[in-house]
Amino acid sequence: MIAALYKTKKLLKESIGKRFEYQETSLFGPEFKANGEFPVVGPGPYDRKWYATVKMEDGKIKSVK
Repeated sequence: MIAALYKTKKLLKESIGKRFEYQETSLFGPEFKANGEFPVVGPGPYDRKWYATVKMEDGKIKSVK
């Protein structure tokens, strides 16, 4: 699962239209997709306080669920 480097889910939602700040955590290769949807955890890979699904389009955040 990708770690979204935002203190809160609200801050991630406020970043719609901007570049996604993240850290890869998978041992099996990159999970980030410039166009697509994937689950994330925040605010970091070891401090899991919230979860979301991020939809990307052209390398920018399109939506957050």
